[in-house]
Amino acid sequence: MLSYAEVKEKLEKEIEGEIFDDKETLQKYSRDASLFEVWPKLIVWPKTRGDIKKVVKFVSENKRENQELSVTVRAAGSCMSGGSLSESIILDVSKYLNKFSIDKENKTATVEPGLFYRDFEPETLKNNLILPCYTASKNLCALGGMIGNNAAGEKTLQYGKMENFVLELKVIFSDGEECAVKPISRVDLIRKSHQHNFEGSIYERMMRLLDKNRDKINSSKPKVSKNSAGYYLWNIERNGMFDLTRVLVGSQGTLGIITEAKLRLEEVKPKSKLLVIFMNDLKKLGELVNTILKYRPESLESYDDATLKLAIKFFPEMLSVMKSKFIKIALNFIPEAFMVLTNGMPKLVLLVEFAGKNEVEIQKEIEKLNVEVKNLGFKTRITKDSSDAEKYWTIRRESFNLLRKHIRGKRTAPFIDDICVNPEHLPEFLPRLRKILDESKLIYTIAGHAGNGNFHIIPLMNMNENKNRAIIPHISAKVYDLVKEYGGSITAEHNDGLIRTPYLGKMYDTEMLELFAQTKEIFDPQNIFNPGKKVPSAQEHGPGSIEYMVGHLARN
Repeated sequence: MLSYAEVKEKLEKEIEGEIFDDKETLQKYSRDASLFEVWPKLIVWPKTRGDIKKVVKFVSENKRENQELSVTVRAAGSCMSGGSLSESIILDVSKYLNKFSIDKENKTATVEPGLFYRDFEPETLKNNLILPCYTASKNLCALGGMIGNNAAGEKTLQYGKMENFVLELKVIFSDGEECAVKPISRVDLIRKSHQHNFEGSIYERMMRLLDKNRDKINSSKPKVSKNSAGYYLWNIERNGMFDLTRVLVGSQGTLGIITEAKLRLEEVKPKSKLLVIFMNDLKKLGELVNTILKYRPESLESYDDATLKLAIKFFPEMLSVMKSKFIKIALNFIPEAFMVLTNGMPKLVLLVEFAGKNEVEIQKEIEKLNVEVKNLGFKTRITKDSSDAEKYWTIRRESFNLLRKHIRGKRTAPFIDDICVNPEHLPEFLPRLRKILDESKLIYTIAGHAGNGNFHIIPLMNMNENKNRAIIPHISAKVYDLVKEYGGSITAEHNDGLIRTPYLGKMYDTEMLELFAQTKEIFDPQNIFNPGKKVPSAQEHGPGSIEYMVGHLARN
């Protein structure tokens, strides 16, 4: 059997980049933003795309000598589902593969996967452009991870997810060759499928898979506006074109390694206004959301009473995060303080943002909506300016960090953190969800994208206690059964990774899961790319199984 010491020795002779196998480095890469700890064997910092090609070819050619060999790409390590963890080789592309260029005239950008979004956005803004599918963790994440997870965030209601912004990709497939992938016509598809190489076989076999199973695939598409579960086979054919970028986006590096992406950008809307709605009762939530959506807002976000209490408890720290002056922001909180004293703590706070070029038009729309919302019986506020609005956005974005910092002996536990149902079901769904969590006596916050029916539930748990580790699959199964009952998605944004891949059967039947397995085999016949994600394991304890998931939960 080929040892990893031999693998390291051989690769060092072939690539320009650096390779590490010391304990300190391996320990660093054994964790990401998820609940897991998985120790890799080698860390590679590829200096060029050529390095990646050589590593992939080496693994492909030596897989028989060591069945454990695989390649997992990583950049920021901010994945909450464990998608960037591996027991074999991790390629960290953040050090060298982080170049980009912006075409202002055509409103596009060409990026490498290791580019951090925080370095990218300031340059797009200089050109009055933005990639609006950024996540709440935009100061942490990289573009490669955003593509791999099919990123979304607070602007998704208006603009959609990352899949809507990818125009072309360059991808290294499992034969070690880099190919350009973009939408092609049926005629070009036939031509591609006749190529006598691995790329041609992918097109030929994927064409046959879709032709044979089109009705099944289309009927299995989740009936929600946001979904990151499984492979998006229903997206490949659209507008008469065949587009494999639509299945590569969101595939978590399990089908190939993306080395470059051409992205569409949007013009920045210079003016914005925020309507804040305070809900003491959730019975009219579905009606309220439908009323709001008629006005096509830029964002419709939310957070619960636990999040608001957290902000009050750690008020000075919350203020320090904000950019405005202390006294001004403190005065801005007076209306909320008075409202809580007279009406009690709201069950849910909704943030409705309107944006555009004309401030007068924005004001007209927001005032019309405000009248309708008040007629439904809810308290509201229209913010005066950006600093007035800033406090609400800070509460929404910083609650996760506050939880993580201040609850001793417990850690944030993202395992049911990304569920999605149609907004019309929320008045029934949310109380039933909270009942499951409360019966387990969990401390948690709920925040999310109310306009899409997508909520992030972040419990706090002591992961050193075996009873808490044991309860995770139990709660997951209950919550995902509830999601299934309402026809939703078990992951709208954060993807499957190690935490949700075992539960894909809650969303898709065995026939559809088999089509996912066939897709993986077409692109990656030796299973060398990021195994254990996106396709549930056929082995009881293998990566992609519940047993593997539980067995790799990290301690605090």
